[in-house]
Amino acid sequence: MACLELDSSQFLLNGDGSVIGSPFDIQLECNSFTGSKAVQDHSRYTLPSQCTNAPDPPPLPGTSYGTHRTSRNAKACRCVPEEIQDFWDRMFFEAYQYDLRVLTEDGNEIMSHSCVVGIKSPVLRAMLEEAKVQGGIRHILIPGVPSEAVHVFIRFLYSSRFEQYQMKRYVLHLLVLSHVFSVTSLKRVCINQLETSLLSPENVVDILQLARLCDAPRLSLVCTRMIIGDFKAITQTEGWRVMRQANPSLEQELLESLVEEDTKRQERARRLEENKVYLQLHEAMEALIHICRDGCRTIGPRDQTLKSSQAVCRFPACKGIELLLRHFSACKMRVPGGCANCKRIWQLLELHSRMCSALETCHVPLCRHFKEKMQHLSRKEEAKWNLLVSKVLESKATTSSISERRKFPSLKT
Repeated sequence: MACLELDSSQFLLNGDGSVIGSPFDIQLECNSFTGSKAVQDHSRYTLPSQCTNAPDPPPLPGTSYGTHRTSRNAKACRCVPEEIQDFWDRMFFEAYQYDLRVLTEDGNEIMSHSCVVGIKSPVLRAMLEEAKVQGGIRHILIPGVPSEAVHVFIRFLYSSRFEQYQMKRYVLHLLVLSHVFSVTSLKRVCINQLETSLLSPENVVDILQLARLCDAPRLSLVCTRMIIGDFKAITQTEGWRVMRQANPSLEQELLESLVEEDTKRQERARRLEENKVYLQLHEAMEALIHICRDGCRTIGPRDQTLKSSQAVCRFPACKGIELLLRHFSACKMRVPGGCANCKRIWQLLELHSRMCSALETCHVPLCRHFKEKMQHLSRKEEAKWNLLVSKVLESKATTSSISERRKFPSLKT
């Protein structure tokens, strides 16, 4: 894989005013030079199944075509009045004319109504069809969980209500019940409760295993991220030690996820650092053109006299470029490779020539010389320089796009 090593200054100064001497070593992969084209997002456009000339139907009374009003109306329609929920709560607690007894493992009974339970859960409906009937009362058994959790579960089937202290205590049992009996509304509530307030380093490993058993991929992902983010502390918990013995494959999977996340983090840091270097190179190109065309600080423009009004500069890399140019003009060696600072300015001048499109009016020295030199480079060297130019231009475009998005939040997609 061919790479281009570019030693370039950061164009910043030390506290004593000297140019920072450490070069940048940029490794450019030539096989990525082709880049990737942006793919247009067509997800917001949908094609009708049939094309007709029929006009759109008029809006319903009290509605509008606005998306915001439509969403508010839909939300209002889904809201159940308080008195309706009170009615279903009362029906559950009073068990008026009940026809079903839900038995728990510890021998308790919960009186309920088979029509309500069967409508809310298809699994319970199937159990009711096969249940034994004694004196007109059906009996079903829900084993494996505390009777208090079953009580909260049956109440939720009636009124979609629960007490927060009960949810906090029995959330894992309720998650299992909601999955086993296909009560998706309760399952969403349990997952939301766990994600927002009930996850902790002590129980996250247990909840991860339960989330996988209960087909809760989002909760599983949240648990995995929490484990990776606080891996050292979580590996000291009792849940982790039990999981290592009972489910070693999960431990191996989490370790692999940790390594993968660490690799991604290092890759993101490397890309940010490279982008910073490319952005500094772009700023150096702007400062170089500014000095040679307009003059700055103590260096006058080419073939002109420096004006006093030009002493104030808005280019951050200008002072570093100015010191490099002064060194280059006075250096006795001035051989690329013989003097590190001269090598940097030679590379900057060559990079400018490849980005310059105004050959006849360009004020930067040696611009024409390097353009003529391009014609004698090998195809491999040409590809390396073209890749560097594209990276420098992309870094400026990316920075400008981020600035615009921060300035105008409406541009975010």
